[in-house]
Amino acid sequence: MIIFDSPHYLWFLISIPLLIFSHFTLLKFNQYKALKFANFRALKRVTGSNLITHNYIILMLRVIILIAIVLSLSKPILFYKADVTSFDYVIAIDNSASMSAQDFLPNRLEIAKQTAKDFVDLVPPSSNVGVLSFSGATFIELPPDGNKIKIKEAIESIEIMSAGGTDIPGAIISGSNLLVNTRQGRAIILLTDGSNTIGTFIRDSVAEATLYANKKRVRIYTIGIGSEQGPIGYLPEYYNISAVYNQENLEIIANATEGVFFEVETERDFADAYASILENDKQGTVDLELSMGLIALALVLLFIEWGLINKRFKRFP
Repeated sequence: MIIFDSPHYLWFLISIPLLIFSHFTLLKFNQYKALKFANFRALKRVTGSNLITHNYIILMLRVIILIAIVLSLSKPILFYKADVTSFDYVIAIDNSASMSAQDFLPNRLEIAKQTAKDFVDLVPPSSNVGVLSFSGATFIELPPDGNKIKIKEAIESIEIMSAGGTDIPGAIISGSNLLVNTRQGRAIILLTDGSNTIGTFIRDSVAEATLYANKKRVRIYTIGIGSEQGPIGYLPEYYNISAVYNQENLEIIANATEGVFFEVETERDFADAYASILENDKQGTVDLELSMGLIALALVLLFIEWGLINKRFKRFP
């Protein structure tokens, strides 16, 4: 799959017909002038070849050079599946008020933090891990880093936000942005109850966020922290905020990004989920920037064209 970071430059491809038109127009004009001063019939009898040529090879080279230059300006990136040595991760932890529910002890947030730190111990040394928290807004606790002590400290510093709701799409977009510069596989681990606490869950915004993650080649694993049998209804200590567990939202996000949804009920379930993530991340999407290769191709063809013009297709006076 190829995408273009600057697709507006592709409009310059419409100059190709102009190049072809100008080639034959100028060729015809030059031949007309040459016929005034040379007897081509006599020259053909001497040389045994037709000295008037349309220079199709030169035209083809120029078209390819022009295409290569335009495509390089458009910054094409090739994405392909390949075995990768490791992934870089962003751990996104929901710290909205609904995560204070105690269907996990001591509560949803604390079990998420503890198990996230266990996951950090499992990632290979070549992996970088970033940390963000999200409620009504998303906060970057730590950009992707290879220092496991710093990563755990960032996770431990996350605390419940008593107000502001839950912005899952914002967390997906922020997490994807943290991973755009990595040359390894990219994955977000989203730990949340899936509950929207600021009103009706807007599916369009989640769809846009997952589409953005797909464009950045980010895989999203969702871990549902809660249970259908857990505290439903409201948390009176936080102004009657809902603590309903929403599995459907998390399944939609994972399925849309080639990730996996994990429903957990015990600490053992968390451990199995993290082990499955690491096992699944043996193959990822690798990106290769093509701009420099296209520029190199254009330069090589430019020198070839120059050589042909000065040798094989050199004009006779």
